[in-house]
Amino acid sequence: MTKQEKPRPAESRKPASSQNNRRAKEKVGGGRPPRDFGGGDLKSYRLPKDAPPPANPAVGAKISRRASDRIRGGHVWVYASDVESIATTNPGGSGNAPSLLPVADSRGLLLGTALYSPTSQIALRMISHQTVSDAQWLELLADRLRRAIARRRPLLTDETDSCRLCFSEADELPGIIVDKYGELIILQLLAKGLDSAEVRSTCARIIKQELSPTAIVERPDPRVRELEGLSAPSLAPLWAVSPDAAVARTSFRLNGLECGFDANSGQKTGAFLDQRANYAAAADWATRLGATNRALDVCTYQGGFALHLARVCRQVTGIDASRASLEVAERNLAANRDRISAEVDWVEADAFELLREWSDGKESFDVIVLDPPAFAKSQRAVEGALRGYKELNLRALKMIRPGGLLVTCSCSHHVGWSDLEGSVASAATDARRRVRLLERRGAIIR
Repeated sequence: MTKQEKPRPAESRKPASSQNNRRAKEKVGGGRPPRDFGGGDLKSYRLPKDAPPPANPAVGAKISRRASDRIRGGHVWVYASDVESIATTNPGGSGNAPSLLPVADSRGLLLGTALYSPTSQIALRMISHQTVSDAQWLELLADRLRRAIARRRPLLTDETDSCRLCFSEADELPGIIVDKYGELIILQLLAKGLDSAEVRSTCARIIKQELSPTAIVERPDPRVRELEGLSAPSLAPLWAVSPDAAVARTSFRLNGLECGFDANSGQKTGAFLDQRANYAAAADWATRLGATNRALDVCTYQGGFALHLARVCRQVTGIDASRASLEVAERNLAANRDRISAEVDWVEADAFELLREWSDGKESFDVIVLDPPAFAKSQRAVEGALRGYKELNLRALKMIRPGGLLVTCSCSHHVGWSDLEGSVASAATDARRRVRLLERRGAIIR
């Protein structure tokens, strides 16, 4: 069984709560907490001599102690509920809000500089532990984006000319996503503090220098644009080799498969490039287990897992509720018929309803992939999400033949490894099936 998650914001470690910290000290006989602000009770030790100086009280944000502990522990987000005060150069609130704000704890000690989103629940996204000006931020942006591209360049080969180049917080660039689809680059800006001509120009310049694409297109996320209060992006590309060239549609290669791409349709930036290695891993595990007769890809979207499994299985079925997505999957299948000999069919249906019907009947498969959309987009939704994950896995386990392979996925930020594994274990108990964990996988961000 394998599973994967979308990458979370980069964080070195999660700080323990004060209660847990006290329990830990009692267990090991007490002792002074670490001096690197990695968590614990800040009153229990002195600040080091090189502690950051007090922030300028005239401009900046002061945040709660809880949020300060998280920032010192490596987290990069501050929620609006943890902001105690905001002071900008526009005390009356007139004019545009600043893109950057110094951030200090409740005592005025500087924590660093953050991108500021006045209307978002994520009010501050840390970009540095120092004071950073607008000009310095653009230099940091250019350097970090260049390093992110260099980090992923080895992933590009003759068989794979596409990958995610920038993973937002994981590359110290909160709110920035860059995906390469063949010769077309898609840029997403997902934070209000990035909504400027200077940021767009810097991103386009570095991408052009490093990759020489035919075009760079900004693709907004409608929901994030509403939450962040982002401006409407231009319909024209940020850059193109030829101003008159049609840049919206192209094709790209993924693990030797040809895939179509339309910059004006589909989810996220159009496809799920961060699943590339996991597509190949699913086919590899199916081959190793000899589970190559019949495969089912639930929530197939544009056929990512299904088409990879079709190279090693005799028969593959892909299920999705979106007709438009299945039409793309069918075109991708047609483009790869010289590489695929399996019988492949697509079913437009609600996954829960269809699996409930099939699991109560006589349908059986050697391989089942569950790759649903995010069930928990907030912490409050986790309980319902876990019920959904259990239901899908329960139905799948009832249909898997002995010795078969279950690939179960979650892209819910608020659902962790233990949560998903607990749902699968509970489903296995109810299905009266014994399962073995073969591998844990995630999005490739190296």
